[in-house]
Amino acid sequence: MKQAFKSMLIAAAVTLSAGVAFNATANTEKLDQLLEQLKKERTVEGRVNQERERAFLAERADKQALLNTAKRQFTEEENRGKRLQKEYADNDILIGQKQQELESALGTMGELFGVVRQSANQSIGAITGSIVSAQYPGRDVPLRSVASATELPTLGEMEELWMALLTEMTESGKVAKFDAQVVKLDGGAETKRVTRFGTFHLTTDSEYLILNSDTDQIQPLGRQPQSKIHDSVSAYHKARSGEITGLYLDPTKGNSLLRLNQQRSTLFEYYQAGGQVGYIITVVFFIGLLIALERIIVLSVVGGKIRAQLKNLANPSDSNPLGRILRVYHENKAADVENLELKLDEAILRETPKVERGIGLIKLFSAVAPLLGLLGTVIGMILTFQQITLYGTGDPKLMAGSISLALVTTAQGLVAAIPLLFVHSIVSSKAKSILHILDEQAAGIIAAHAEKEKA
Repeated sequence: MKQAFKSMLIAAAVTLSAGVAFNATANTEKLDQLLEQLKKERTVEGRVNQERERAFLAERADKQALLNTAKRQFTEEENRGKRLQKEYADNDILIGQKQQELESALGTMGELFGVVRQSANQSIGAITGSIVSAQYPGRDVPLRSVASATELPTLGEMEELWMALLTEMTESGKVAKFDAQVVKLDGGAETKRVTRFGTFHLTTDSEYLILNSDTDQIQPLGRQPQSKIHDSVSAYHKARSGEITGLYLDPTKGNSLLRLNQQRSTLFEYYQAGGQVGYIITVVFFIGLLIALERIIVLSVVGGKIRAQLKNLANPSDSNPLGRILRVYHENKAADVENLELKLDEAILRETPKVERGIGLIKLFSAVAPLLGLLGTVIGMILTFQQITLYGTGDPKLMAGSISLALVTTAQGLVAAIPLLFVHSIVSSKAKSILHILDEQAAGIIAAHAEKEKA
C-alpha cells in the first residue's frame, strides 16, 4: 500500500511539473509581444515630443521678435512725444507772439470787429423771430457766419449785416402780400396768399397766422381769438379800395398775446370745469325753465279764454275757470247769499291749484341752484387743500382745476337762479292775475245776488 501511494504521488508531481512548464512558455510569448509594443509606442511618442519641442522653440523665437519690435516702436513713439511736446511749447510761444503782433496791427480795427460781432449777435434773434423772415427767409445765415467768425469780417459780410438791418426797418412799415406755404394743424401744407402787416401780424383772408421760429414755418393759431377780433380780419380783406376798416394788432408782434390766446378757455371749457355739480345745476335750471315755459303757455291760453268769457258772461263755458265759476252761479241762483258765496269760494278753491301748479317748484329750483353752487365751492376748496397737503404750493397749476370747480359752480348757480327768479315772477304774476279776475267776478256776482234779495 505504501509503495503504491508513493507511486501515485510521484506521478501527480510529474504531471504538475509538465503543466507549469507549459504555462510559463505561453506567458513568456505574451510578455515579449507587450515589450515590443511598448518599444514601438515609445519611439512614436519620442518623435511627437521632438516635434512639439521644435514648434515651441520656433514660436518662442517669433514672440521674441515681436517683443523686440514693440520695444523699438515704444522707444520711437516716446522720442516722438518728446519732440511734439517741444514743438507744442515752441508753437504756443509763437502764437502768443503773433497774437500780440495782431493786436498791435489791428489798432482801432479790433473795436470795429467787436462791434460788428455784437451787432450780428443781437440781430440774429430779432431777425429770426421777425415775421418779415416769412417773406424773406435765410436772412440770418450770413449773420451767423459773422457772429461766429474769429477773424475780421470782410466788406461783403458787413454789407450783408447792413442790408439785413435795413430790410427789417423798411419792411416793418409795409403791408405786403405774398404766396407762402402754410402748415395745417393736421400736418399737411398748402400754398396760401398771406398778408403781412409790418412786423405785427400774418393773416390769410380769414384767420391769423404765426411764424414758428423753431421750424421757420408759417402755421395757423391753434385757436383763433374771440369772434370780434377774428372777424376783423375778414372785414379788412373784404373792404374796398379807399374804405377804412379796423384791424386788431398784437403790440408784442404776435409773440405773446396771440399765443396766450390759444391757452384761453372757451365758454364750454369753463362750463366743463364745474364738473358733476355743474351738470346737476344745469339739469335743475333746464327743468325749471321747462316748467316755467309750460306754465306761461298754459296761463296765457287760460287768460285769453277768460278774457273771451268776460265778453260773454251769459253763456258760461267749461273750458276756462271763469266759465266754470259762472256755471256754479247759474246752477245756484235760487240759493241765498251765504250759500252762494260758499259755493263760489269752493269753485275758486278748486281752480286755484290748477292755476298755481308748478309755481312753487320754480321758486324751489331758483333757491336750490345757488345752494348747489355753494356746494361746488365747498367741494372745490376741499380738493384744493388736499392738493396743497400732497404737493405744496410750488405749482399753482396743480390747484387750478379745483379752484375752477369752486368758482365756476358758484357762477353756474347764480346764472341758473337769476333767470329762474325772473320766470317765477312772470308765472306768478300771470297766476295772480287770473285768480284776481276770478275773485273779482265772484265778488261781483255775490253783490249782485245780494241786491236782488233785498229788492
